[in-house]
Amino acid sequence: MAHNYAINDDVHHQLQGPQGRAVIKQRSVYTIVSCLPIEADGRPRYRIRSKTENIERVVTEEQLSRLD
Repeated sequence: MAHNYAINDDVHHQLQGPQGRAVIKQRSVYTIVSCLPIEADGRPRYRIRSKTENIERVVTEEQLSRLD
């Protein structure tokens, strides 16, 4: 599986709640900082940086969506 997002793409991040349930919250805009190697489970991972807060996260591709 290849990465569907590239460095400097702006995306929405869906927070994960307990046991993987989505948290209902206003979606935040993040920028892709780097594409990480695809792990053994086959899911692409990314390092993302918040546009509004001083926060970086490592997330899987299914937690991201394109801006509307």
